[in-house]
Amino acid sequence: MQLPSFTLIISLVFLAYIGHSIWNLARLFIPPPCPPDVHCIQYYLQDNPKLQIAVFTSPTLRPSSAGEIQKVATIRDFDYDAAFERTISVPLPRQTVKNGTLCMHLFVLPRYTTVREWSDASQAKDKVYTQAMLSHYQVPSSATYQLLSGGVEKKQLRPVTHIKSSIGFNILTGITALPQIGIPAELQHHLRLSEEGGFLPIIQIDILNDRLRNLVEIPENSTVDIKFYYAPISIGKLRLVLHLKEAFQMLKTLGFADKDMDELKGIFADTNIYLLCGTVFISSVHLLFDFLALKNDVNFWRTRKTLAGLSGRTIMWRAFSQFVVFLYLMDEETSLLVLIPSGISTLIEIWKVQKVVPVDWRRFKLKPQKLTKAERDTRDFDAESMKYLSYVLYPLCIGAAVYSLVYESHRSWYSWCIHSLVNGVYAFGFLFMLPQLFINYRLKSVAHLPWRSFMYKAFNTFIDDVFAFIITMPTAHRLACFRDDVVFLVYLYQRWLYPVDKSRMDEAAISVGEMDSTSDDKKTN
Repeated sequence: MQLPSFTLIISLVFLAYIGHSIWNLARLFIPPPCPPDVHCIQYYLQDNPKLQIAVFTSPTLRPSSAGEIQKVATIRDFDYDAAFERTISVPLPRQTVKNGTLCMHLFVLPRYTTVREWSDASQAKDKVYTQAMLSHYQVPSSATYQLLSGGVEKKQLRPVTHIKSSIGFNILTGITALPQIGIPAELQHHLRLSEEGGFLPIIQIDILNDRLRNLVEIPENSTVDIKFYYAPISIGKLRLVLHLKEAFQMLKTLGFADKDMDELKGIFADTNIYLLCGTVFISSVHLLFDFLALKNDVNFWRTRKTLAGLSGRTIMWRAFSQFVVFLYLMDEETSLLVLIPSGISTLIEIWKVQKVVPVDWRRFKLKPQKLTKAERDTRDFDAESMKYLSYVLYPLCIGAAVYSLVYESHRSWYSWCIHSLVNGVYAFGFLFMLPQLFINYRLKSVAHLPWRSFMYKAFNTFIDDVFAFIITMPTAHRLACFRDDVVFLVYLYQRWLYPVDKSRMDEAAISVGEMDSTSDDKKTN
């Protein structure tokens, strides 16, 4: 009996893990049951109490004196079952204007309580309290300028205080009680009992919609208008938000920046459970295909002894273009969710170049190569295709770079160089994949290609089309995802066009050129 392959085992284990993760995610949205024979804690909101909101600000999270605290809003007609949105004027303390911080203190308390100052709210009966930072340190947007006209503006590299233009909160609704034994662990730290023995409303700052794009620099005047909004939240969505909050804290300890957290928030914000489970499934399958494509690609090139049928110029171009894309993503300060996979792909493409141009690293010189007839034919076809492309490709790239220099603004000459190169890669890079298609056409064969790795990459390309609308990335990089679809479709057409090939090999076997060389040697002997 033949044992299952390593790829099959990994795929089955990974798919089982995906199913288990989706099931655990769905369980978050199932409220804990509270049958009659179980002792339950009643929810404060089940009696439909009349509530109000009091909002205060201070320069610090823990104000040392009452003079630092300012009351900015009181909303007495608060209906916790209906969402609302209001604009409140927040005075900026002197410390905040001088590159300091600003904190919001939020109280939800019974409507009969008269709130004139901080002590009235902090000492009120059955109050619920939470706080959030209204300020955030961030480097201002980099100034751009015309490189040819001069007048260079200095970039502000020092982080300065920004104020959130909107902030909101949620209150748990839709339940009447929770079992005393079996309360979800993530909710236990948020339970506060009222004087009657029930648990008070659970409030949570809306962290998913607290995005970096909502930050604005401190205005010149002493007040700022902030959009203050509220929306009720179900127990499933609240539990998910609390889990994500802990996950964000862990990612920060691992070195992920606020921008990376912001990209993840965009995936989960305003997402229903079905779309969320679908996103988790697609993301997991994408990761699985990435691993399998990497495994088969590395195995193909590690065991490859000849370049017969493979375009060396295409391989070197892909390494160069991938490196340029990586530098471009770094210059744009894009998310690590996009930058890290791009960096790994760059290292793999550079490693492949050693197969095309073998280098003696001890002596720092090229190794001599003995080419078979199949390899010489391949290089001739490769050179012929590149000759045709050079008539179109180079003038277009140079023209686009000159146009960008004359009519567009850039942060620096380095930024212009990277943007010009990456524009050529994104706009005309697919043309450098044409030599491989031309070689396939002249050889009337596609047996020399790593098809198993190709198919994994093709599936991932189509998945990237979905993520192009989910994860924030530069527009040029987003368009490149759709450009790759065309190339893979042409490869698939060629595979259909040349189905019969007696000399076809598998990905880890011997190539056509090696077989021809071996047969010639036997005849000579």
